[in-house]
Amino acid sequence: MDAVLKSLMQSAQAEAARAGTPKADGAVKRPSQEEAEAAVRTLIAWAGDDPDREGLLDTPQRVVRAYEELYAGYRVPPESVLDRTFGEIANFDDIVVVRDIPFYSHCEHHMVPFSGKAHIAYFPVERVVGLSKLARVVELYGRRLQTQERLTAQIVGAIDEALKPRGIAVMVEAEHLCMAMRGVQKPGVSTVTTQFTGVFRDDPQEQIRFLSLVRGVRP
Repeated sequence: MDAVLKSLMQSAQAEAARAGTPKADGAVKRPSQEEAEAAVRTLIAWAGDDPDREGLLDTPQRVVRAYEELYAGYRVPPESVLDRTFGEIANFDDIVVVRDIPFYSHCEHHMVPFSGKAHIAYFPVERVVGLSKLARVVELYGRRLQTQERLTAQIVGAIDEALKPRGIAVMVEAEHLCMAMRGVQKPGVSTVTTQFTGVFRDDPQEQIRFLSLVRGVRP
C-alpha cells in the first residue's frame, strides 16, 4: 500500500478508535475485531470446513487484518488526498495525462476482486495537483466495495471538487473475477468505463486526443 495512504489510514483509525466508530462516508457503527473474526469463522464453517483445524485457527485474524488494508479507502477522507495544489504553472494551459494507474478493488455484489488500470486527464485552470495524488485518488476509491461505474464517477468528482478544471477525462479498464470465476465464467473479458466533463465532454476532438494518448497513438 502507498506509504502516504497507509499513514492517513492509521491516523484515521486512531481517531476512529477514540470515537468508537470509523471515519467513513455514511458509516454505521463498526463491529469489534472479535465480532469480525467470529463472522469469518461462521463463513468457514458454512463453506464446509472446520474453523478449529490447525491450518484455519489463525485465518479469522488474518482475514480481518487483510480487510483493514483491502478496504482502507473507507477511512481516508478524499479531501485529504487532494488538499495541496500548486499555482506556479507559468503559461501552461494544455492537457495533463496520467495513464496506466494500476488498481485493485472488490465488486460490491459478490465481494470478489476486480483489477485493472485507470487513465486520468484534466485541463488545469491556474492550479495543478501533484501527479502522485491522482494515483492516490484511484487507490482511495479502489479500496472500497465498488462498481466500476461508480469508481469512475468518484474519481472524476474528487478531481473536479479539488481543482475545478476546464475538463476531466477518466477511463477505467478492468477484469472482474466475479465474471471470470463464477457465473458465466469468462476469463479475460475487459470492461471499459469512461466519463468526460467540460471541454472533454463538449469537444469530440479532445476526447479523441485523450484516447490516443492513453493508447500511445500520436493524435
